[in-house]
Amino acid sequence: MNVEATLEPDAAARREWDMVVVGAGPAGSMAARELARRRANVLLIDRSRFPRYKVCGGCLNPRSLHILDKAGLGDLMNRLGAVPLTNLRLATRGSYADIALPTGAGVSRETLDAALVRAAIAAGAAFLPGTTATLLPANRVGGRRILRLRHANRDHEVAARIVLAANGLGGKLEEHSDDSDGETVPAPLWKPGSRVGAGVMVAPVPVGYQPRTVYMACAAEGYVGQVVVEDGRVDMAAALDPLAVKAAGGAGELAAKIIAAAGFPPVPELARLPWKGTPHLTRQAPRLGGERLFVLGDAAGYVEPFTGEGMAWALAGATLVTPLALRGAAHGWDDDLLVRWRAAYHRSVTRRQTVCRITAGLLRRPRATRETVRVLSVMPWLARPLLHLMYRE
Repeated sequence: MNVEATLEPDAAARREWDMVVVGAGPAGSMAARELARRRANVLLIDRSRFPRYKVCGGCLNPRSLHILDKAGLGDLMNRLGAVPLTNLRLATRGSYADIALPTGAGVSRETLDAALVRAAIAAGAAFLPGTTATLLPANRVGGRRILRLRHANRDHEVAARIVLAANGLGGKLEEHSDDSDGETVPAPLWKPGSRVGAGVMVAPVPVGYQPRTVYMACAAEGYVGQVVVEDGRVDMAAALDPLAVKAAGGAGELAAKIIAAAGFPPVPELARLPWKGTPHLTRQAPRLGGERLFVLGDAAGYVEPFTGEGMAWALAGATLVTPLALRGAAHGWDDDLLVRWRAAYHRSVTRRQTVCRITAGLLRRPRATRETVRVLSVMPWLARPLLHLMYRE
């Protein structure tokens, strides 16, 4: 699903923007759509061209679907042909437990991200792909932030009342900016021992894997999740120990080992497929913004997710930041806006990430994981309180 630019960089540089959103993943596109729906003049930028692949499990959990519904996108999953997800098969060392899930959706990031960008454009946002952005030092004179855009080997500058950095785990925008005191904003901190992400799309669906189920293979070296998405491929995403990846000879080799040890059916030629990786998954931005700047989505912090939590964090952050960004653009910047953003983000996102952090810690202990799977295979309803914590509003 191609999504073309709606304007040229020269035209973008000649206009004055209420908002510039950097990063057109779920957080950035959703924020751009919500801002444009409220009549803000919005420019959405992404360094990639669409469609593009992202390392992600392809799962939207019930909280993500609820957020989309409240935003008027409740029919999006049906229009995209997303696969309903109703079961989690958790496996380790040849044992598994089937856990009923509140209905979620399986959809590839190529399809979802392109659809959300199109929704932002339909709401009135301008879109400029294939463009990198650098945020220049803040200047209180004029009430604007300036971004240098690099497109087709040419530089352009655009001005915005508010900038939203939603540029992902490896995002560099906020690392290049200076705050109002001239100090460089520090880079996101990753937790020592954090796993890295890896993913690949598999076609056709390997024998033994069915739609509607999230397959999760767990081991001391990491875990591998698999789900059938809308176009009949399997979206495979893993959180892996980087030293174990090196020892195994690559992400594909380690994933194949984990899948085999869990007792799941083999995936043919898995190690030969074009795996893509991510930086360390568990990381936190020291700040969530600066002068006329809000940081959201994966760029604001991330921990290892399991069944679509990352997507819910991104969408929730986009809806939370919208009224604050609008106020900053309409009434002038106030440092209290950043204080309120940090508080809202902590309540809605950071606390929920704690649940995933605890779960990730459990899955790093093979004996505890085996015992958990054994118990859940007999009493799967014991997982309901954890699912409630992850999915509740």
